Amino acid sequence: MNDERKPVDALPDQATLWNTSGGDAWVELQPVIDAMFAPIEEVLVCDASIREGGSVLDIGCGAGATTLAMARRVGPRGSCLGVDISEPLVARAKERASAEGKSSVSFVRADVQTHPFTPESFDAVISRFGVMFFDDPEAAFENVVRAMRPAGTLRFVAWRSPADNPFMTAAARATASLLPHLRAPNPDLPGQWAFADGDRVRRILGASGWADVDVSPIDVPCALPEAHLLSFVTRLGPVGQALRDADDATRARVIEALGAAFAPFVRDGAARYDAACWLATARRLG
Repeated sequence: MNDERKPVDALPDQATLWNTSGGDAWVELQPVIDAMFAPIEEVLVCDASIREGGSVLDIGCGAGATTLAMARRVGPRGSCLGVDISEPLVARAKERASAEGKSSVSFVRADVQTHPFTPESFDAVISRFGVMFFDDPEAAFENVVRAMRPAGTLRFVAWRSPADNPFMTAAARATASLLPHLRAPNPDLPGQWAFADGDRVRRILGASGWADVDVSPIDVPCALPEAHLLSFVTRLGPVGQALRDADDATRARVIEALGAAFAPFVRDGAARYDAACWLATARRLG
C-alpha cells in the first residue's frame, strides 16, 4: 500500500452519517436526485461491454436507480447487486426493486472495503458518485477487483474539484459567514470531493490491481426543478447538516442567502448546470 491511505480516526464517520439524518434526507429526496442525475445514469448504462445476461455490481447504489437501470439492460438472465453502507437507502432500493418485479436484482447493506464478495462473480462494476466515501479506497478497489471475472470492467463517475463545480459549492460559499460550524470542502477526506484529483484516482486504481486505467473529464448537463431547489440545498450536503441545529432566525437568513446565490443558475423553471466529473474506466487482467 502507499501513502494514499489515511488514519481512520481522522475521518468523518461515514456509517453514522449515512444511517441517520444524511441517509434519511437522501431517501426523502430520492425522486428529485434520480431525475437530476439521470444524465449521469445514462453515462454508466451506455457501457457497450455490459451485455444481456451479464452480472453487475453497483458500488454505493443509494436508493437503487443505477442498479435498476443496469438490471433492465442485462435482462432477466442477468443479475445486479447493489451495495451501500446506508440502511435507509438500501431499504428504499429493495422497495423499488420489488415494485418493479425485478427478481434478478438484490441489495445489501455493507462496506465495500470489507464485504466478502464471491471471487470472480461479476462481469462489471459501476458507480454513480458512490466511490468517494471510502476510508481506505485502495482496500475497497482491491476487494472489488477480486470479485471481478477475468477482463471484468470498472466504470464510475466521481466529482472533479469544487472549483470546477460552482453549482455544487454555491450553498456553502453563500452561507459560510452565517453557519460557523459549516464543514468546508476537503478533498483530503472521504466525501463528495475525495476524488477531485484525477492523478490520485489513477494512482489508487493502479495500486489496487486494475489495468488499462483511464480517468477522463466529462461535463454533463443537469437540471433541478426550481420547485425542489430549496429542499435540495437545505437538506443535503454540508449546509443541510449545519442547518439541522440552526435556530429559526439563522435559517431565515440562510434561505435568503441561498436564493440570491442560486438565482444565476435558474432559467425556464429549473436550476441548470454542468456536472464536472471524472469518468473512470479500467479492467481486471486475465
